[in-house]
Amino acid sequence: MSLRKVPDGPLREGFTTGTSATAATKAGLMAIIHQTSIAEVEVHLPIDKTLTIPVYDCSFGENWAKCSVIKDAGDDPDVTNGAEIGCHLALTAEKGVSFLAGEGVGTVTLEGLELAVGEPAINPVPRKMMRSAIGKLLHDYDLECGVQITVFVTDGKKLAKRTLNERVGIMNGLSILGTTGIVKPYSAASYIASIEQGIDVAIANGIDELVINSGARSEKFLRALFPETSEQGYIHYGNWIGETLKKIEKSPIRKVNMGIMLGKAAKLAYGTVDTHSCVSGWNKPFIKELAYKTGMSDVDRIDEIQMAGRLPELFPFEENSPFYQVLLGCCYEHTKAILGENTVLDIYLIHKTGKNIKYKR
Repeated sequence: MSLRKVPDGPLREGFTTGTSATAATKAGLMAIIHQTSIAEVEVHLPIDKTLTIPVYDCSFGENWAKCSVIKDAGDDPDVTNGAEIGCHLALTAEKGVSFLAGEGVGTVTLEGLELAVGEPAINPVPRKMMRSAIGKLLHDYDLECGVQITVFVTDGKKLAKRTLNERVGIMNGLSILGTTGIVKPYSAASYIASIEQGIDVAIANGIDELVINSGARSEKFLRALFPETSEQGYIHYGNWIGETLKKIEKSPIRKVNMGIMLGKAAKLAYGTVDTHSCVSGWNKPFIKELAYKTGMSDVDRIDEIQMAGRLPELFPFEENSPFYQVLLGCCYEHTKAILGENTVLDIYLIHKTGKNIKYKR
């Protein structure tokens, strides 16, 4: 997920990849039934709301159709915003609805997800939405047949490289997601879902010790500390530390090694577990209080720096630094309060150069 400035004013909701695929599926079957191009369709969402979605492309024959829509994520900075999501529909003699992964839709290759290994990465709720839309049309028009749905995402394989899909064993494309059918701006539902999937996959593959970190840069540095940890043992919490810890707390994970960069550590030390810059900033009075407790006399110098990442200009980044140990101690307390007593926790503060400081509890 990319970051961008939150738009001013009320934020516009969008719709999920699952809703997009459902719209394309419904348009396809309607095109076959009426033998005419479909301009828009109504999609009934799991939250008992109906959306009217324009159809981007529609072609059809007597027993087949290919339709697509353009995914609109509203004001959410979603990686799939603007993507073409569609389906190839084929009527079959055998009743029922079957799903295939078309170009740009991933395939499940690891245990631990809601789908079996070998299945297309079309999640249960979108499948239910598509089955429901197809079932109603087949019933309304008294059709005695089945439908094969091949979902595709144009450039989906390329877009998937910007997600964590491969880490959880979803290969060669995107997942078709959605539980409510709509995208709430900056709710980060898809990112949080990927965190939870990552933890589920780790557990299903026998992993009971995780290395959690904010992203690719901090993971690169941590790999030197934990070279034996497998790919699935690394979890990116992004800005959603709280959601990650809550998921782990309910799991059989026995140990967590947490890497955290200084900017996020300054927020977590104060108790902030959603560290997105749009939601939270670092609390300078709190940091000044910590600095005073560890012997800094002129704490007002902290007011001169604008980002917590510049604190090493005032406090040398060293293992035995009282300031960083106290800062990490606060991070430990807030993290441990969520994880509970059954999970062992180690925390490493990471400098942008890759140097780290381990909390000595």
